[in-house]
Amino acid sequence: MKYEMILFDVDDTLFDFGKSEKLALYKTFTEFGLPTGLVDYEVDYQEISKVLWRDLEQGLITITDLGIERFKRLFLSNELDIDAEVFSRAYLENLGNKTHLVEGAVELCDNLSAYRMAIITNGFTEVQKSRIEGSPLCNMFEHMIVSEEVGYQKPEKEIFDHTFSKLQLTNSAKVLIVGDSLTSDIQGGINYGIDTCWFNPHLKENNLEIAPTYEIRKLTDLLKIIN
Repeated sequence: MKYEMILFDVDDTLFDFGKSEKLALYKTFTEFGLPTGLVDYEVDYQEISKVLWRDLEQGLITITDLGIERFKRLFLSNELDIDAEVFSRAYLENLGNKTHLVEGAVELCDNLSAYRMAIITNGFTEVQKSRIEGSPLCNMFEHMIVSEEVGYQKPEKEIFDHTFSKLQLTNSAKVLIVGDSLTSDIQGGINYGIDTCWFNPHLKENNLEIAPTYEIRKLTDLLKIIN
């Protein structure tokens, strides 16, 4: 077989993060007495969050600080008297209970049972573990590498060093990474010298000088590549 180990991103690859995020934000705002909070502040939140996740990829902020800073900025810009740290804890707890999978995720992983599979994700350890463990994918993966736990994030070389060491991988030609982010998953894989598969269900244009080995629209299309 061409590949022996398949590394999967989590958010917007195996899990529908957008759906989970909306539900978790709605629940948290409601718990803090703002039932219309999602409608009122989602646009601002997304803009703030996008900047901070880009900063994370560039090593300008830690994942722990990101979790609080996004709400601190949101509440400050909208003059809301809410403790950002307390709100963040509640939000992450709610997010950890959301296990909405992308269509085809279970079918794909079931059909890859002959391969070694692992998770490599930029995110919060407890959230990602809770979501995986609470989903039908709970027993599919050999190991879960989470940026908060490792102290590095994709596309940094160090998180791949950790992954290869943890999984005792020696042949990079036998490893494939699958993810939705060109700047995180694909760039990280390219930098590390492993093959990459860009999951692009919404047909986004690739205007960057980042060339994935493969590109798929549906998760199950990966089976054609692997087999």
